[in-house]
Amino acid sequence: MSKKDETLHSVFDSDGKTAQWGTILVALIVGLISLAVFLFVWRRGRVSRRGICLVGLCESGKTLIFSQLIYKKAIESFTSMKENVGVLDIANKGTLRLVDVPGHERVRQRFFDTYKNTARGIVFVIDSFSLNKDIRDVAEYLYNVLTDPVVSSNRPQILILCNKQDHALAKGPQVIQSVLEKEMNVLRNTQTNQLEAVAEGGNRKSSYLGQEGKNFEFADVHPLRIEFAGASAQAEDLENLKKWLQSVA
Repeated sequence: MSKKDETLHSVFDSDGKTAQWGTILVALIVGLISLAVFLFVWRRGRVSRRGICLVGLCESGKTLIFSQLIYKKAIESFTSMKENVGVLDIANKGTLRLVDVPGHERVRQRFFDTYKNTARGIVFVIDSFSLNKDIRDVAEYLYNVLTDPVVSSNRPQILILCNKQDHALAKGPQVIQSVLEKEMNVLRNTQTNQLEAVAEGGNRKSSYLGQEGKNFEFADVHPLRIEFAGASAQAEDLENLKKWLQSVA
């Protein structure tokens, strides 16, 4: 190869490497811009979701919990057909908007639909004393919350708050979790079979709660994070709830 050819080859080789590095640099810049946009949108969405929804059956103690947190005292409450909304200050974390969603079956879904898009967290309140007689209704309501498309998409933190722990015959959080998992397992099988019966092709993947091939466990409800804690609004014992709110804010 002549010196001229070697020179030309060197130039082309150099140009090729330059072009290659230029392509890599452009890809890195585009990647960084995309990441910055994603983080901005994610953070903006997270900041805008400052709501905490208190949900549960009637008489579970939601409104008493609401008044203890917002007004620092118990307020006489009745079965309500309207929501209660208040602002809760969290030390070093800003504020959260606390929403007490009515527990009446006729209106609870409508009010939950109104506030679920801005929910940073959901507190599902359970009457630890009357769970045995209410277990079916509790499981159905909780199942609907966990399979809600907006909840699945936004992934709010979820606390199952076992209220009325001051009652002598109240079940503890671990027992309640075990009882609920068994009932949710039965309900899941029923719901899945019904969906397969009416949906062409039996598209169970789109609505299946938990892990297929094993009994229902709350630990398998990905990507949601579900925790259990005890409380007693009547005895003004909401420390577990307050710690959870601090971590969520």
